[in-house]
Amino acid sequence: MQHFELKGQIRQAANKAVIKAFRRQGLVPCNLYGLGMDNVLFTVDAKELKGLTNTPKSYIVDLKLDNGQAYTAVLHELQWHPVSDECLHVDFLAVDEVKPIAIMVPLVISGHAAGVQRGGKFYQLLREVKVSAKMADLPDSLPIDITPLQLDQQFKAGDLQAENVTILTQKGAVICGVKSTRNSVAEAPVEE
Repeated sequence: MQHFELKGQIRQAANKAVIKAFRRQGLVPCNLYGLGMDNVLFTVDAKELKGLTNTPKSYIVDLKLDNGQAYTAVLHELQWHPVSDECLHVDFLAVDEVKPIAIMVPLVISGHAAGVQRGGKFYQLLREVKVSAKMADLPDSLPIDITPLQLDQQFKAGDLQAENVTILTQKGAVICGVKSTRNSVAEAPVEE
């Protein structure tokens, strides 16, 4: 999996006025926790953070703090402003190379479904799935070949396979499929 380097400045626990002052300066308050460590409070530049949040990709985050500390983490939770869509707060979860990591991984769909060629309509419900694996085994994305999908067939999370990776999304969750349309029904042979 790809890494994303993010620089941060250590901060102290503060009240709402101080947090709002950070945001006016273009900084986003962050919190890092996990692995039996104490919480680390810091801020990151909002423009740098957009490289991590405004993409469909998933990353392992290499945090470099101004006190010389470095951490490896994943995005755990993002809080957004309901109107302006600005990131208000980020929670990072510290990870290591030994324990498995649970993370959302994007799906890459390829091929042309056989059902679409017969007049059906392709639909996609999920763009990413949650997986668990050790850091070295995490994939950048999971490929799906939809070529064999016929009319009224679906591709589910349980159909995904990846080496050394456990799919955590429910096995019955529909990722994509081909549904019948009026054209596909009209073209179907009529039985007498």
